[in-house]
Amino acid sequence: MLECVDSDGIIRIETDALEAAVRTRNYVTGIMAGSFVDKATGARDLGWGLHIMDFLLAPGWRDDEYLHDARVHGDLPKHMVEGPQICTRVPSLQYSITRGSEYVAVRQWFTFTEPGEGYRAGSRWEQTLLFLADTPYVLSCETITCVNDMPNVFYRIDMPGHVKHQGGDTFRRIYLSYHGVIPAAEFRSDFPPDGRLLYVRQGDAVPERFIRAYEVPGADGRRTRWLAGMTLDPAAPCEAWCHQRGYVCFIQENHGRPVRRGETIGAAYLIGYFDGVEEMQKAYDKFKGVRHVAVTRKGYALETEIPQKA
Repeated sequence: MLECVDSDGIIRIETDALEAAVRTRNYVTGIMAGSFVDKATGARDLGWGLHIMDFLLAPGWRDDEYLHDARVHGDLPKHMVEGPQICTRVPSLQYSITRGSEYVAVRQWFTFTEPGEGYRAGSRWEQTLLFLADTPYVLSCETITCVNDMPNVFYRIDMPGHVKHQGGDTFRRIYLSYHGVIPAAEFRSDFPPDGRLLYVRQGDAVPERFIRAYEVPGADGRRTRWLAGMTLDPAAPCEAWCHQRGYVCFIQENHGRPVRRGETIGAAYLIGYFDGVEEMQKAYDKFKGVRHVAVTRKGYALETEIPQKA
């Protein structure tokens, strides 16, 4: 089965393994909250969506709209390079749908319009979500073609997505490949991003895999599935949070390196359902090194290099 219906600002997709939806209006980017359903168990996502895009940042505090609240952003000095925050402040996105016999791809794009002080706006963000006919996961990517020369720039996403709960009542455990398994009880009280479980890339030392996941019950409340977000180039993330602020916050920041005007940066991901850590690791190793998902009417390709714009 492979169905795709585009109606009234929502693209609904159904495969043999999954149900999902993508918004083109209102809280845009990524997979729509509560729509990502594992057909084998009835498990579904628990937050505000999956693979959600925010904005571009650089190191150091400034007097700007980036909140200087340790409970929210920790003592991790950053400032805005280009906005707005796409998911919450862009009312609609341009998009395209590409259909093949064994896949459906949704592409969305936006050009940033709000520069931070001393920067120009105009970087172009694009996201591709690739739904395959018979897999319990989605392949996705984003690219950002930058308009500023900078010694260090990074962009923020939710990966896989935040987790709503009350005292750990909706999920069982968290898995971070760079840390291990954490029980839900560890998230009953708030703690800041830099309080616990903070990942910071250290030079050329990167983990073997970069997987972040949470274990969610199926519809019958008994069998569980892990909903994972895997960054397929483990060197792409420069910082990642898994902290508690009324919900489990799965912020991730990518790149954290110099960029030249006209250069395109980005990353690719696998997002989906798995029975356990070993199954997640096997899936990761199958796609490890993919950095871009290219889709045309003739088919799709998983690429190890991010294409640069002419």
